[in-house]
Amino acid sequence: MSAPATSAPVQSSRRAFDVAAIRRQFPILERLSRGKQLIYLDNAATSQKPDAVIAALDHYYRAGNSNIHRGVYQLSEEATLAWEAARQRAGHFIGAPSSDEIVFVRGTTEAINLVASSFVRPRATATSVVLVTAMEHHANIVPWQLAGASTKAIPISGDGVLDLEAAERMLAERPILLAVAHVSNAIGTVNPVAELCRMAARHGVPVLVDGAQAAPHFAIDVQALGCDFYCFSSHKVFGPTGIGVLWGRSELLDGMPPYQGGGDMIDEVTFERTTFAPVPRRFEAGTPHIAGAVGLDAALGWFEAIDRDAAVRYEETLRDHATNVLGTIPGVRLFGAGAEKAPIATFTLDGVHPHDLASLLDGDGICVRAGHHCTQPLHRALGVPATVRASFAIYNTTAEIDALGDSVIRARTIMGR
Repeated sequence: MSAPATSAPVQSSRRAFDVAAIRRQFPILERLSRGKQLIYLDNAATSQKPDAVIAALDHYYRAGNSNIHRGVYQLSEEATLAWEAARQRAGHFIGAPSSDEIVFVRGTTEAINLVASSFVRPRATATSVVLVTAMEHHANIVPWQLAGASTKAIPISGDGVLDLEAAERMLAERPILLAVAHVSNAIGTVNPVAELCRMAARHGVPVLVDGAQAAPHFAIDVQALGCDFYCFSSHKVFGPTGIGVLWGRSELLDGMPPYQGGGDMIDEVTFERTTFAPVPRRFEAGTPHIAGAVGLDAALGWFEAIDRDAAVRYEETLRDHATNVLGTIPGVRLFGAGAEKAPIATFTLDGVHPHDLASLLDGDGICVRAGHHCTQPLHRALGVPATVRASFAIYNTTAEIDALGDSVIRARTIMGR
């Protein structure tokens, strides 16, 4: 199945990042919200989609829709090739040694649940511990508990930085797994994953990395990191919802039982017993999200065509500008002040509930997230029940951040603070 062109303008690191050229490729950014120009600052929840992805999805449904691995006719063969091309692209995106180690799932949450069900549960005993961090998303806590393990958390400093001395001590206790976010979804801390993997290797502890918040922002190389599992979601890296990627070392995946049963994950079925297909198909039961894979392929291709170093520098500018703008507003308290931080600004405003503040910002067409961001243990550690989170992508601008600051000031006035 031939797909439409999905190229993005290649940026040169010798010139300024052309955010205007990027923005023109995202049609939703042209719409109004509450009668005002939409300012979308909820990218840590989900990113917007460029024309290249929208076109790829449209082309697939108009000209290439068919089931995969089942038909000998051309349409099915083309769909199968598109599915496997997406697997190749995803493997390349994270530096996997083989695309056979790439398992398609619904997203990061399902990837973690798969590892919990097929790797941890068969090994778990009454005393098994999965070591996490105090900043983890609930999706990197609850599945381990459901799999029969208890969870213990590496503590963090007041700045939201991991205590690496405590991590070393806790890894020496030989947990069944270390499961760590590459980037905190709530406060943006970039964790020293490579260092943690080296620590874990010294103690024979396998490592899963939740890369949901890292994939949209910087290059990933699972071999350089030294982890054993890595997962990310399409919808946070400019692709469709409902599909994601789990990478695992082949020697681990080969020893894991299936996560779900159904069609296309079998070798032979009788009424007495079933034998299973090799990895990765063993973990991909039933008709998968084929269009999602096509869209993910387009999204990663689009993203890789951009000068990633220039994009990282641009997002650092957005992060620093947001810190400066919000930090000058009386009553604003910012969270997450580590030296390594993704483009996220998490804050509260004295005397104003985060939900009320987010609602007032929405009146100005500004989309932010308010609540505990699926990190209740972290918020308990921070001493607040909820925060406001503004999270930025490569299509956001400093002018939008200025508008955010102005809106927070107006909200402060409205609320009499």
